[in-house]
Amino acid sequence: MKELVLLIARALVDSPEQVEVREIAGEKATVLELKVADGDRGKIIGKEGRIIKAIRIIVNSASAKLNKRATVEVIE
Repeated sequence: MKELVLLIARALVDSPEQVEVREIAGEKATVLELKVADGDRGKIIGKEGRIIKAIRIIVNSASAKLNKRATVEVIE
């Protein structure tokens, strides 16, 4: 999942070298914390949150195929 989020995020931002994804595995779910440059945060979130919502849907679908749960959070 981490590689999937990295690939998508790096394709969307102006500073792909500053994209970081940290994976926190819990008992029932995995949280993927996405960190980007300050100027790129709007590009990841998108108008009315549409881009991040789409990323979350893709990650949820991919994790469901593996019988797991995952969510994506944008952090500062």
